[in-house]
Amino acid sequence: MCPSTIGGINLLPEAQKREIYSRAIPQELLARFDLPALDSVRGESLLQFKYAPGSTDVEMSLFHEQRFPDPILYGHLTDTMNGQIHILLYILNDPFAPRFNVDRMPDGSMTRFGTSQRNLEAEEAAMKVGLAPGQVRRGLRLLSPAIQAFEKFVASLGQGLFFAEPLYYHNAVLFERYGFTYQMGRKLMNRIETGFSENGELRPLLDGSTPFRGKNAATSIRLRSWAIHDGILGEPFTNVTMYKHLGKSAGITTCPSCTW
Repeated sequence: MCPSTIGGINLLPEAQKREIYSRAIPQELLARFDLPALDSVRGESLLQFKYAPGSTDVEMSLFHEQRFPDPILYGHLTDTMNGQIHILLYILNDPFAPRFNVDRMPDGSMTRFGTSQRNLEAEEAAMKVGLAPGQVRRGLRLLSPAIQAFEKFVASLGQGLFFAEPLYYHNAVLFERYGFTYQMGRKLMNRIETGFSENGELRPLLDGSTPFRGKNAATSIRLRSWAIHDGILGEPFTNVTMYKHLGKSAGITTCPSCTW
């Protein structure tokens, strides 16, 4: 019988752990990069894990080739207090797109994706080419099959829902559009929508005082996210947790009229 939690999976033999966690990888991603079977010798070298017996989290990195600096998929999963699956971080990278060092400072110290310190020059360059906060490279436009694969993974554990932690505002809006709703943070999202509206408190702060606070951010999900990342709320974008029931859409939208 398959364990129902990350903690339970991490107690299994290596081959079983790898097989179960591999279920969360969309087949479309493997096909896009013509990757070998993940249980082959070469496939095992491209799919790397960080887990330990007794731990309740796992980090998963899938590379399109060995020794490439960034994975095409990175996921960090953990168990909730109730033993449900919680996505802490999930990233899809296009390895052929230019890289922007928003994740590190010029001296090499890490920024934790701009949450502890910021490489402003790299962030501005990334924003100008259409990236959102936290992106070191363009994405792969595979979020829909990625969520479908993750639902199948969660279902295989005998669970009916899972949680996700949107690190940035744009992540939360995208999750809404794929059927997620809020465990907490809905009031903050509504406050943001009101704040960026015609007479909202955030509109006047889009004054061009930094490159991340242009007036056009009011109606753009991506540019709102940059302004929020830049501190326009007066507080970090935190304490937002979302969840999704398998096979169902909550139909929530806190940002109904914005373009990307």
